[in-house]
Amino acid sequence: MGKYQLLILSQGNIFECVVQEPVVWEVHRKGIAGKLTFNVLKDEVISFHEGDAVRFDYDGHKIFFGFVFTKKRSDNRIISVTAYDQLRYFKNKDTYTYKGKTAAQVLKMLITDFKLQAGAIDDTKHVISPRVEDNQELFTIMDNALSITTKHTGKLYVLYDEYGKLFLREVKDMKLNILIDEESGETFEYTTSIDEKTYNKIKIYREDKKKGKREIYIAQDSKNINQWGMLQLTESLEEGENGKVKADALLALYNQRTRKLHINKVFGDVRVRGGSTLGVQLYLGDLSVAKFMMVETVKHSFYESKHQMDLKLIGGDFVA
Repeated sequence: MGKYQLLILSQGNIFECVVQEPVVWEVHRKGIAGKLTFNVLKDEVISFHEGDAVRFDYDGHKIFFGFVFTKKRSDNRIISVTAYDQLRYFKNKDTYTYKGKTAAQVLKMLITDFKLQAGAIDDTKHVISPRVEDNQELFTIMDNALSITTKHTGKLYVLYDEYGKLFLREVKDMKLNILIDEESGETFEYTTSIDEKTYNKIKIYREDKKKGKREIYIAQDSKNINQWGMLQLTESLEEGENGKVKADALLALYNQRTRKLHINKVFGDVRVRGGSTLGVQLYLGDLSVAKFMMVETVKHSFYESKHQMDLKLIGGDFVA
């Protein structure tokens, strides 16, 4: 049986809330803050406000630490609350000009400037060419820095909030020993496609304005071009970038089908968050799938008697 504790910290008071089931925690791989939604049963004592801190623990596990952003009342006894973790503040917009920084250093700069709490931040190593980010969301600034890093290194990173601290980790370190099969959930939908973010020919060019010439670098997979037709991605080269290295790295990332799996009401595991990778084994008539897939979105529903997840998975190794 799951024992949960939901606390709201308001003006020096700590209120332990009586809530209607379920408490729902939703986490995405990128670009969206972690969200906790719950219904509080109002009594004479409890009183809280937007901006107050929220802490949620389940079965002895620390699940969520964030802040009340929305309160909604539909009758006198129940208050519906939406709380977000620190990543909500990445919706702030600002203008930055930076050079000589890695994505990890860009993140540390944003954390310092917006007075947020840092956890462990992996060294992303790749130094990004000088950039101007003009009136962009912090999410966009970070996504650009991480996308550039991935294109040059082939490594994928996930930014997330864990119980009130911001972490940046490489995806390969977020693999869980969990297997999803056709018996894991109540319904599933599995899609493979070459319609989006699949490219079997990469063309990279650089304009040499002094010489009036254009340098071109190409990486391609002839076998897949024969099978799928030519799916070409063309990108320009920035100052200091190596054309051949970039073309090869992009081909390695994009020269594959995209895979998506939606599966609902899976037995819950508190370790699963956006960016986690799980084992998937599904038999679909004449086709079987056995591979690791990445969590794009997970919606955890916590009840006294059970914990379930709705999962959106992507794979295999990379989808931008």
